[in-house]
Amino acid sequence: MTEENRNSETVYSFKCPSCELGTINVVKSIYDLSDGDQMLIIKFECDHCSFHKNDVIPLTTNTEPGLKTLKVTNEEDLKSKIYRSPVGKLEIPELEVMVEPGPRADFYYTNVEGILYRFESAVLIYRNSLEEGDPEIPGIEEILNNLSKALVGKFEFTLKITDFGGGSYIIPKDKSKYKFEKLETEESE
Repeated sequence: MTEENRNSETVYSFKCPSCELGTINVVKSIYDLSDGDQMLIIKFECDHCSFHKNDVIPLTTNTEPGLKTLKVTNEEDLKSKIYRSPVGKLEIPELEVMVEPGPRADFYYTNVEGILYRFESAVLIYRNSLEEGDPEIPGIEEILNNLSKALVGKFEFTLKITDFGGGSYIIPKDKSKYKFEKLETEESE
């Protein structure tokens, strides 16, 4: 890739499928990150309504299908990079939280701390939807308490990404806490 193409933007436009009044501008940008990774950022935004969507696609990290596991034991581990593709299942068994793959699943490019904040937000939304006295509340409160501890490195847990497509990866702060297990796909059996 030449220097001129880096961090450049290409813009495409079409009628908004949500409001049918505005124009969706699609902006495609390639960014060089400070650690040498390159990311393709695709942003969809309507100039009339509030419709928007962003996708982040890594361009330089090669991965293969498998189970990626990171043991998080302290605050420094929260800085480990996480990229979850739409076909990757992300879970933290100790906190009883997971994100399943699906047709409308988003790419995640963040760190462990960012994943914890996403889970905390989702659990809070669920907690707030419950009626007072609901028997699930004590369990939900325990999960929220453990998420709060995890966000400051005071709750040990395992982050797992299962990805049969191979698009997800983890870049650990401490490589000794990372494990990769190749998974057999249905096609190879």
